[in-house]
Amino acid sequence: MSFDVSPGAYLRFMGRYSEPLAVLFADLAGARGPRRALDVGCGPGALTAELARRLGPGAVSAVDPSAPFAAAVRARCPGVAVGQARAERLPFAAGRFDIAAAQLVVHFMDSPVAGLSEMGRVTRRGGTVAACVWDHAGGRGPLTAFWRAVRELDPGAADESGLPGVREGHLAHLFRLAGLRVAADMALTVVTRYDTFDAWWQPFTLGVGPAGAYVASLDGERREALRQRCRLGLGPPPVEISATAWAVTARR
Repeated sequence: MSFDVSPGAYLRFMGRYSEPLAVLFADLAGARGPRRALDVGCGPGALTAELARRLGPGAVSAVDPSAPFAAAVRARCPGVAVGQARAERLPFAAGRFDIAAAQLVVHFMDSPVAGLSEMGRVTRRGGTVAACVWDHAGGRGPLTAFWRAVRELDPGAADESGLPGVREGHLAHLFRLAGLRVAADMALTVVTRYDTFDAWWQPFTLGVGPAGAYVASLDGERREALRQRCRLGLGPPPVEISATAWAVTARR
């Protein structure tokens, strides 16, 4: 799946969560010392930038199916080799990287098992394959309050709880189906704060991902009803959101 939105819109929507998550995820993936790393589905570069900071730009490659996202990462991370490609068909030789990592991507892959298998193929023996996805099914993701309000008004709405890997144990299951030996399966949690309700709500109007698409599908009256239901559910500002992701690593 490719997000048909600008890199800036994606960062405004998810950057408050993906940037701090990248620090925890890079730690889990073992991004330290002399390592060659690949960021699969790099988006606007939250994980790419963290890997480049730790390993040096020349040791990092990144790919994304979106041309605007790939261009944004080239501008953000000079010296990183950035290409346009899908996880299911990575344009690299077998065993090229010490680390292949996918942050907040597996649940949007056309074929998660094929994508993870490709990540394994391009990782050397003894290297690490790592992925993380939000705990949408467990009600601990960054969008939980939004989807709760949606279901209160529209019980038949499809949320993100049925996506691959977003429930406990399922990401590790996908790794095993891809032939990868799971080394760690754990939760990573970040907390972000919004000073006002509108600072929290406005990114949902940018059309990013399933949540943004749902808001865009509403007429003015229904959108305002959802906005007010979210405001009621969150309570008075400041708004503090705790977001948890399932994270899995495997040794090749």
